[in-house]
This record gives sequence, structure tokens and C-alpha cells, in this order.
Amino acid sequence: MISGLQAHERAKQEKAKHSRGILLLILTTVLWGTSFPLLKQMIGDVSPAVILAVRSTIAAAVFTPWLRKLDTALLRDGALLGVLYFAECATALLGLETISANRSAFIISFNVILVPIFAVCFGKKLSLQVVCAAGMAIAGIGILSWEGGGWNHGDWLTLGCAIGVATYILTLGVLSPRHATLPLVAVQLGVMSLLSLVWAAPQLAEQLAAIAQYSNTLLYIGLAVTATPIWTQTIAQRCVAAHEAALIYTLEPVFAAIFSFGLLGEQLGVRGMIGAALVLTATFWSQQKSKVSKNPEDEAR
Repeated sequence: MISGLQAHERAKQEKAKHSRGILLLILTTVLWGTSFPLLKQMIGDVSPAVILAVRSTIAAAVFTPWLRKLDTALLRDGALLGVLYFAECATALLGLETISANRSAFIISFNVILVPIFAVCFGKKLSLQVVCAAGMAIAGIGILSWEGGGWNHGDWLTLGCAIGVATYILTLGVLSPRHATLPLVAVQLGVMSLLSLVWAAPQLAEQLAAIAQYSNTLLYIGLAVTATPIWTQTIAQRCVAAHEAALIYTLEPVFAAIFSFGLLGEQLGVRGMIGAALVLTATFWSQQKSKVSKNPEDEAR
């Protein structure tokens, strides 16, 4: 009886952690959604390299106190995640130079189908519900993204970002349970900041005036769009499976479209609204009676 009660209590705790993780991921998508119109406003005056360097350096500075106790495994895993995060952010910013903010957000959300595909390649099993929900989400994303016209160079770069996001989600799901959250975030952001500064070094001096002009926006993006989401994402993916996280992230373009309308006047037509509705439906459907997949690492948490 005692063991049965303990098992029941443990199940309740796991469910509560999972629910908290879902809420943290939704918050993450809201914060990410605010970034697209803000970045689009800056992109003509500040280069992608400089934007990424400033935002990542601000974010890294917040977590500097947690760099005191490091070990080889933490440095290795944090560096890998930092490189992946740098790659996805860099390709997204380069793509944003030639495509709209809401189109960029929806193309990036193609990771919702890439995550389960990559996961299956590594021997993971997914429920039919998750596969169908991913298919519905990708259909919605396709309808939305194609409303903006044909495929171009910026779209290819942004698709590269989607591949990077999918790889990051799966890698984070494996590595986050192995380390304390804050030191892992600190190493990630430190590596991302170093890579960004190297990339931006030739342009920094000549863009100081533009950086000062957009200082408030860059501070917001550094703190609210970079530092906070990478922290909430790392916490959430301790208890939310990678394929679930990818489906929740499909809410990002919906919020991006909302903020892009408010800040840039970018509007969605009928097809865009249908696409957004499909994404939302798929996201909520994926959470109905869903079961968190377990593996030995999950049990060790």
C-alpha cells in the first residue's frame, strides 16, 4: 500500500513538472515571438553579426556568476549547445534580411516535423497522435509561409535555421538532465557570445552609432529574448520530451504574426489565418491525453 501511494505521489509530481514545463515553453514562444518584428526593424541599420554579438554578450553577462564551478563534461556539452544555438540564430538573422518577420517565424517552425524525423533515425518511437499532430502543424506552417510568395535565398537560410533548431532541441533534451541548469546556460551563452564577437569584429567599430540608437531594443532582446528563453527552455526540456517541445514551439510564429501586425503592420490573409488555426489546433491536440515518453535518463531525473 505504501509503495502504491508513493508511486501515485510520484506520478502526480511528474505530471506537475510536465505541466510546468509546457507553460515555460509557451512563455518561451511568446518571448521569441516578440523578437521577429523588433529584429526586422533593426536589420537595415545594424548587421546580423553585430545584432547577435550584442544580444548574446548581454545575455552571457547575466549568467557569468555561474561560470565559477566548471568541469570537462559541462564545458563540452555547453560548448556543443552554444555552437548549435549560435548557428541557428545566425542563419535566422541572415534570412530575415530578405524575408518578412512572420514568414521567417513560420519557416523556422518546420522543425516540428524535423524533430520526430531525426528522433526516429536515432531509434525513438512516436505515437500516431504525435505524428498526426506534427503533420497538421506542418500543413499549417506551409499554408502560412507560402502566402508570402515563392522560395528564395532568405528562405533557404531560414530553413537551415529550422534544421539547427531541431538539432538543438534533441541535443538539449539529452544533455540538460546531466548538468545543473544555470551553469549549463552560462557556458552555452558564453560560447555563443565568443563566436558572435569574432563574427562581428570587423563591423563593430563602424556600427557603434547604430548600436546606441537601438540600445533599448538590443537590451530587451538580450535579456528577454535570449537570456530568459534559453533558461526556461533548459528547465522545461528536463521534463518535456523533444517531440512535444517542438510542437509547442509551433506557437512561436503565431505570436510573431500577432506582434508583427502590431509593430510592423504585416497582415495575414485568409490562408494565413487558416494556417495559424491549424498550428494552434495541432499544438493543443498534441497535449490531449499525451504520455511523456520514458527512457533510462528520464527515470534518473
